[in-house]
Amino acid sequence: MVLSIFGGRLVQLQGLDPRSYAEMAAAEGSRNVVLPAARGDILDRNGEPLADSVDGLMVVADPKLTTDDASEIATFLARRLDVEYVTTLERLREEGSRYEYIARQVPSTLAMDVVSEARELGYDGIFTQRDPVREYPAGDVAANVVGALGIPDPVEGDRPLVGLELAFDDWLAGTDGSARYEVGGGNKLPLGDNVKVAPVDGKDLVTTIDRDMQWYAQRVLAQTTRTAGAKSAFAVIMDSRTGDLLTLADYPTFDANAPERAKKVNRVSRALGDVYEPGSVQKVLTMAALMDAGKVTPRTRITVPPLLRRQDSPIGDWFDHGEINLTLAGVLAKSSNIGTVLAADEFDEGELRDYLVDFGLGSHTRLGVPGESAGILPSGALWTDQTEDRIAFGQALSVNAVQMAAAVNTIANGGVRVDPSLIQGTAVLGDGTEVGTEVATRRRVVSERAATQTMKMMELVVDPEEGVAPGAAVPGYRVAGKTGTAQRAVAGGYDGFTVSFAGFAPADDPRFTVYVVVQEPSNGGGGGSVAGPAFAKLMGYALRRYGVPPTGAEPSRLPVEW
Repeated sequence: MVLSIFGGRLVQLQGLDPRSYAEMAAAEGSRNVVLPAARGDILDRNGEPLADSVDGLMVVADPKLTTDDASEIATFLARRLDVEYVTTLERLREEGSRYEYIARQVPSTLAMDVVSEARELGYDGIFTQRDPVREYPAGDVAANVVGALGIPDPVEGDRPLVGLELAFDDWLAGTDGSARYEVGGGNKLPLGDNVKVAPVDGKDLVTTIDRDMQWYAQRVLAQTTRTAGAKSAFAVIMDSRTGDLLTLADYPTFDANAPERAKKVNRVSRALGDVYEPGSVQKVLTMAALMDAGKVTPRTRITVPPLLRRQDSPIGDWFDHGEINLTLAGVLAKSSNIGTVLAADEFDEGELRDYLVDFGLGSHTRLGVPGESAGILPSGALWTDQTEDRIAFGQALSVNAVQMAAAVNTIANGGVRVDPSLIQGTAVLGDGTEVGTEVATRRRVVSERAATQTMKMMELVVDPEEGVAPGAAVPGYRVAGKTGTAQRAVAGGYDGFTVSFAGFAPADDPRFTVYVVVQEPSNGGGGGSVAGPAFAKLMGYALRRYGVPPTGAEPSRLPVEW
């Protein structure tokens, strides 16, 4: 009878249903594991790391060996690895599983210590595997651009939160591999069947950022914000010839190694996401457009009254005066709203708006950083005579800092707008869009003559006798610039101010364009006194760092009055 039972069982196993039993045996005696891919590095223009991956480990459990002591082990792991107790307990008891993630991207020393302690306590079934840890060696430097990863998901791994880490996740992440091997008694069988698919590591992302310049810019912004009693500040430093963004700095920002400790508002780029009225920096675009259209010259004479009554809202200047006689150059040097509006009366219908569109206002810059706003450039029925008057001197429209920097850079670049770029070469966003220096485009917006005439007028802004921002001068260099001071638009009206300074140097052979914006200063200062000195520091640093010599030419001497 016993032999008959054995014989029947053998017939069942080998004759009737051998495949299913073989699969059950293989599953019972095999383990499937994930081989994590290394995330690509994010580098600055010189190859310095802004984000990289260092050796790390994942902590994994074999539920067949941890089920009996699951409660004790879960308590131990929750304490040592800061993982959630209930979820860990469920994984330690997962029926039919031989492989469950407990924690991802754990520093190697900590992971090894945890496994050793578990064994000393008599807990079996806890082991480790390679799992690179994301690190940001420069801490807060360019964190607002690079972004950060959150606490890794135990199954999915990387969890990008913001910035380039999020936008280029597919590019950086790579593809995990897998391995299956036979086990016995919880141990890998050296001569057992093994199947392995190697991971494909992520691609590196090389940015146009200069890490050292970014570090310096963030410190200047911090000092400027504190001195002015302001809420925040941001700055753009652009290579005037190529459009490369060497700096995209914010203050306050955050330490990318600990994003969970930062306010959400500090984890994004204000230079792209914060929209505001540009104020008098806009006058640079208005003047360049007027001269390109052949309507005026820098010597055009304008009689500026103390108040200009237009529609139902009068327009005034920032300074009190009677009737004064200014040239167009003087209007820009003194930053006269009234003079700008009178000059802009020469535009044909819709002509100013067409120029502003060509300058890039009202459109995304397509840098690849999430959260960018396109700003607001009114159109259609919203573009009234009253609206145009105010847009001419920087109200009734909104921009982001990179947009405005690229527009001013058009003047520095001889009237040709070049797309700003943040990525060297090309890289692909999650939606398949290619971005980077190799796909950046150029287009002429104003003539070279109009750009040169505008540059010469902008030089007067930093003139110690005629201009409103002598504090923005860089000793030894010709500087072309423009101040901006505008009320901050809020729901139902205005509250606080945005002050700024934009310019380029050397004025007669531009190498860098710098734009500094300070939000809500409380010391009563304007664009010249608050943002101007910060501009001078950043421009001076850039010129020294890249060894740009002064041109030696004398600045323009256009008449201011007539």
